[in-house]
Amino acid sequence: MKKTIVKSKPDLNQASKRTAGIIETIRFDINAVDSLIGQGKLANVQTYGCQGNVADGDAIIGLLEKLGYKITDDENQADLILLNTCAVREGAENKIWGIVGRLKRVKKARNGVLIGLCGCMAQEETTITTIQEKYPQIDLVFGTHNIHELPHMLKQAMSGQKLIQVYSDSSTIVEELPRVREYKHKAFVNIMYGCDEFCSYCIVPYTRGKKRSRAKADIFKEIDDLILSGYSEITLLGQNVNAYGTDFEDSSYSFGDLLDDLAKTNLKRLRFTTNHPHYLDEKTIKAMANHSMIMPHLHLPVQAGSNRVLELMNRKYTKEEYLEKINLLKVLVPGISITTDIIVGFSGESQKDFEETLDLVKEAAFEGAFTFIYSKREGTPAALFKDDTSIEEKKLRLKTLNTVVNEGYLKGHKRFVGEIVEVLVDGVSKNNELILSGYSQHNKLVNFPGDKSLIGKLVSVKITKANTWFMSGELI
Repeated sequence: MKKTIVKSKPDLNQASKRTAGIIETIRFDINAVDSLIGQGKLANVQTYGCQGNVADGDAIIGLLEKLGYKITDDENQADLILLNTCAVREGAENKIWGIVGRLKRVKKARNGVLIGLCGCMAQEETTITTIQEKYPQIDLVFGTHNIHELPHMLKQAMSGQKLIQVYSDSSTIVEELPRVREYKHKAFVNIMYGCDEFCSYCIVPYTRGKKRSRAKADIFKEIDDLILSGYSEITLLGQNVNAYGTDFEDSSYSFGDLLDDLAKTNLKRLRFTTNHPHYLDEKTIKAMANHSMIMPHLHLPVQAGSNRVLELMNRKYTKEEYLEKINLLKVLVPGISITTDIIVGFSGESQKDFEETLDLVKEAAFEGAFTFIYSKREGTPAALFKDDTSIEEKKLRLKTLNTVVNEGYLKGHKRFVGEIVEVLVDGVSKNNELILSGYSQHNKLVNFPGDKSLIGKLVSVKITKANTWFMSGELI
């Protein structure tokens, strides 16, 4: 049996006690690592979860290619399999454990295959314990804070050691990591990392570390390079993207200022996610109103419509404050599409609380929402809250909520029937190669007949039909 080397393990208690401090920027040097350790080998990277995980996956693949690996979608042929995981909900974790169980067969069939688990699940103490007790097929575990150390960790794992190296917190930002992006026309760009909000239900502040904003110069260098490479659309990323700059010693430069400056570039389309209502200020809203390259869509998670539940969640705003910002958005950015996140069945949520959430959804007129039944995350304050609502009742509430949300989806699509919209073409439909698919400025999925040569281009499409989940149209 291989010896397990535990260099560091996550400590959620330690992560929760972190304090503000100086953030160090590290410049990654690919020339300082062995670029031949993956030569002649295949790597399979499976990424699950949010756009932040996707961005991490881009960096992981970029590193592996620099090490000589070729990337494959076939895990049965891979010499290295990395699971880049999400820990936001219990269902996401259970899915990963199912995959890990399946990979035991792959490891038995092919001697020498390395299996690694990284991402947010790796940042949980219970994950490390579970791996050590139940999943000997995993050779390498690393977290969200030490992706840049992957070349050295792989070399150690290849020597026959099982390696666990997960930091509880990070006070660093790593710049100049190589990246391989999924698309050649749109990209995700992190402008900050981590989160200091500590919503009572959320594991992210523990798995992603404290709030750390990138230097403006580094953000612009990355975006300028993408524009020069032909990218048309960039989405700015952060756990609370609109809190950018609030951790700087001189916090006079805000997210709204960053948007104003980015509007001076030649970028055609700019989006940003995920936003926290607490940090949505008038300067940001005015930037959206003043610059046509900022897309008229905002994802603004509300989570609940009851002030009592919002306080239990530690969301730092009231229903009335949220709706006030929604109304200002609609006044200053006419026609804006607003989407959200909503949790039902949070510990202690009453029927009255739930009905207040339904009222908010109707008043805000959301054009889409990600909806979830509350999932307890061990290590968060809400995991200790009393929960006396049955799962049957929670499922009924989710069904009721989704009925209202789906009406908003359809209504949001119907308003574009007969209109001409600009679509950035992502690719062909999964069901028909003669149908192209992409997103409008308002972040609506649009399907229309067209030639593959249009992939990656901005085209005009006349909307002919509104469906609940997408719009259909014809190329102009």
